[in-house]
Amino acid sequence: MDDLLARHRKEQRDLQGRITQKKKAATKKTRKGINDECERLLKELSEKQQTEILQLNGDEPPVPELDDLSLQDDSVTATETNDNTESNPPPTTTTTTTTSNETPQETTENAARTKKPNRQKARLARRAAEQVALAEIAAEEASKQTDHRGNEREVMSEVFTRLHLTEIEINPDGHCLYSAVAKQLDASGLGLRPDPDRILLQPTTQSRIDTVTSPTHDGYRAVRAVTADFIVGNKDDFVPFMEEPLDEYTQKIRLTAEWGGQLELQAIARAYGVDINVIQGDGRIEKIESGDGDSFDEEEKRRRVIWLAYYRHSYGLGEHYNALVKK
Repeated sequence: MDDLLARHRKEQRDLQGRITQKKKAATKKTRKGINDECERLLKELSEKQQTEILQLNGDEPPVPELDDLSLQDDSVTATETNDNTESNPPPTTTTTTTTSNETPQETTENAARTKKPNRQKARLARRAAEQVALAEIAAEEASKQTDHRGNEREVMSEVFTRLHLTEIEINPDGHCLYSAVAKQLDASGLGLRPDPDRILLQPTTQSRIDTVTSPTHDGYRAVRAVTADFIVGNKDDFVPFMEEPLDEYTQKIRLTAEWGGQLELQAIARAYGVDINVIQGDGRIEKIESGDGDSFDEEEKRRRVIWLAYYRHSYGLGEHYNALVKK
């Protein structure tokens, strides 16, 4: 039993290591499938190990036993002859019934062999021991893992303090990049409608901008539409970096909650004439410039700067953008 339990603990540690690697390598699109696979692997290992423990203990599904069937003849007597009783006295602590060709000692041994253990009690004890072992393994794995979320938050906080920035939480719903931009465009007075000299807006985009009720709540709809229009109008600058047709790519930007990334940041900066500074989890600041720096005076340049905080580990859905404003 000790060897089996030791092997089980090793199998659990190995599986936990595999699960950790799978989750680290998961992306936004594969995360749900990876989680389902990990749950299935854990369940299969648990069932396999429980079956091996039951087999080792001799616990099998209950079946009718021969001892339960009445095969004894009416000639069975409670004791042997007097001579046999004197030479082989039965144990004083046990009352048994023997057949004509079975000694009391053999009857006692057979009774001991057919006595059934309390399987439910043993099963509960094994389950409790397995849960304790799994908890110990999980705690050991957790102690060895890097606290990515804590480290990211700590680095971000230091950068915010140094640059005198205040963080504004944005709902992590897939629209976070566009919502953060919409909020800052409105706060800076630039508005959600870009300069018509910079971009030709489609009628549907103009309608989206006109029907925004609040930049904070649904301003992302306008920014998404403007971003898609700019990419279509400057497709030669963006298509070489796409992994799917232009129409499908821009359709996702307009009508879904697809995450925004580097291409979308470039389109937003150029469409609205703003410079975007993105603070990374390791403290780096990525700058996306509009290319119009010489067109504005210093005061206007300061107004046309958007700050974003980009997180990779701190939110359950994965990558996330928050808005940042100067104190």
